[in-house]
Amino acid sequence: MRKLPPYADLLGVTLAPADSRATLMMPFGGQVLGRPGFLHGGAIAGLLELAAFASLELAIADLDPQPRIKPINMTIDFMRGGREAMTYARGTVGRLGQRIANIDVVAWQDDEDRLIARAHINFLLAGSASA
Repeated sequence: MRKLPPYADLLGVTLAPADSRATLMMPFGGQVLGRPGFLHGGAIAGLLELAAFASLELAIADLDPQPRIKPINMTIDFMRGGREAMTYARGTVGRLGQRIANIDVVAWQDDEDRLIARAHINFLLAGSASA
């Protein structure tokens, strides 16, 4: 997998250690604070998008040439407020076609069965990395 983009550094997002499924972690802090004691919705959305990119990059790692990944659309369901805790996100590739990929992403904190948000993201796989 390629290095996470600079936006991940801004949010404090890192790849969970020894995880083959590209689980990302985002610590709670001032950079992701929304209303007092809660995560900002934009930070949650950013984490979901980063997890989608990471899972897709794992799925296409063996392709040669590497396609450019371009998001087409993203739908997010916010299910509960994110609190002052580590937040995790993981994407699952639902469909990987020649030109389109569909990714489902979930975010949780203490319990993976109690989601704080989920998203569905469609990506265009655009030719080679030089195209």
